[in-house]
Amino acid sequence: MKNQELHAQFGPKLKTALPGPRARAAVEKDGRLISPSYTRSYPLVARSGRGICVTDVDGNEFMDFAAGIAVTSTGHCHPEVVAAIQKQAAELIHISGTDFYHEPLTDLAERLSAVAPMAGPHKFFYGNSGAEAVECALKLARYHTGRQQVISFFGAFHGRTMGALALTGSKPQQKRRFAPLMPGVTHIQYPYAYRGTKGGPEEQDAFNMGCARYLEEKLFKTILPPEEVAAVFIEPIQGEGGYVVAPDNFLRELRDICTRHGILLVADEVQSGAGRTGKWWAIEHSGVEPDMVCMAKGIASGMPLGICMTRAEIMDWVPGSHASTFGGNPVCLAAALATMDVLEREGIANAARVGEKMLERLHGWKRTHPLVGDVRGRGLMIGIELVKDKATREPAQALRNRVETLAFERGLMILGCGETSLRLCPPLIVTEDEATVALDILEEALSAVETEHLRTHELAAATA
Repeated sequence: MKNQELHAQFGPKLKTALPGPRARAAVEKDGRLISPSYTRSYPLVARSGRGICVTDVDGNEFMDFAAGIAVTSTGHCHPEVVAAIQKQAAELIHISGTDFYHEPLTDLAERLSAVAPMAGPHKFFYGNSGAEAVECALKLARYHTGRQQVISFFGAFHGRTMGALALTGSKPQQKRRFAPLMPGVTHIQYPYAYRGTKGGPEEQDAFNMGCARYLEEKLFKTILPPEEVAAVFIEPIQGEGGYVVAPDNFLRELRDICTRHGILLVADEVQSGAGRTGKWWAIEHSGVEPDMVCMAKGIASGMPLGICMTRAEIMDWVPGSHASTFGGNPVCLAAALATMDVLEREGIANAARVGEKMLERLHGWKRTHPLVGDVRGRGLMIGIELVKDKATREPAQALRNRVETLAFERGLMILGCGETSLRLCPPLIVTEDEATVALDILEEALSAVETEHLRTHELAAATA
């Protein structure tokens, strides 16, 4: 199929200037009524969604390569997920799983146990969000080990509730004016080689391993007794931190260190899990087995569900230690079971295949686009880091934001991450043709920003 035909069939269909009149009115009302703490990159006001398409209140159709921040794993309103939700809602909407029994709790637990990245048996706690899954892991790590200290990483995002927020190390605004935070958290450097060294593969490998070995070589010898550390929390691929992939050898070294000192290794797979990287869990690429896994986002295709999965012997707390009124809601569990069906049948394999094709094209942009400093990712969790200068690697946050805006104006929904990166995290059912069209649009927006940037520099030079 010719490129023009691809765009006509699969591309956005914009009917108004953006934002349209109804969208402008909705944004104005939102400004009067809704918390200003929310971050909105552009004025998209959604009305409906199908597959990778989102239609706004003015009838404009967009390609969604943000997926509600990597949430709509099976696409918007997948018919199997919708049918499961409707069926369950007609039978039982709520019965608190903390006080009563219902079969979907164990149905989903058995399904997840079968695809767990660590040997079983396993136990599960159900909450409503990624932050709640992290809070569970944090409390359980302290309860089970009898230790108080925990370790997290700079660039990490584990949530905004007070315990999870203490682990988060992404942006100062997330913590500004909320002190005092939960004590007992130490942050260390994440293996972000593009920002840690300008050397070749050997230097990058040394840097990555140094990030892990810093624990024993420095931290445990100076300020943090290892026998007081309950857990290390890590995102196998940092989300808000910039879609940075932790190298396999780093994760294996980290696992060995935790094992030597009786420290629990907690994999935060809230954004990277549920098949997004072409495997059920991003940590599986390394062969490392964690002690706990935190999941949410894509596991229920948009229904609010957070889950903490552990090796069974770890979840040893007694009744009343932790609970959630809405956690394990029957409708959310039905959505998760249907989501797993779709992902196992097609979504995970498709994420691996289409993601590989996208990365192959995007890696070429490092040669052809002056603003593209780095491309990284696994499956359909892809980061593109923009820089003003490839030699100095100076961050280009304003230019990144401009690319987001121009992509939106062309009908493509994407989001930033980290200081200066773009993230691509479409639904896992995206086709190669749809990915081609989306990358064409993104490249057009990127080229336009590069032209603007060049003209600004030329003007500055001419008037100097």
